[in-house]
Amino acid sequence: MAHHGAALHLLTKDEKLVEQLKNDYRQAEIDDKMMSMLQYAEKLTRKPASVTEADVALLKEVGCSEREILDLCQITAYFNFVNRLAEGLGIELEDSYK
Repeated sequence: MAHHGAALHLLTKDEKLVEQLKNDYRQAEIDDKMMSMLQYAEKLTRKPASVTEADVALLKEVGCSEREILDLCQITAYFNFVNRLAEGLGIELEDSYK
């Protein structure tokens, strides 16, 4: 999480937001669209077989375009793949990311 948090901080320049997201995104000061996107990403990560068309419809209801939904799905899947690959091989972060 430290590595991803550092990257998010570089992107947003918002230390408070990054800390909120790292601690518990459900308590973060974010809009409904971002909250729905994070909930979708969590569901896709924890219970991928439970994702349905209704989840995609909810993202559309909060203003996500089809492209944003595709990007969200692909990025979530990619991070899950990379994280599982690293953990499966016992790879640890470099000291600069700890």
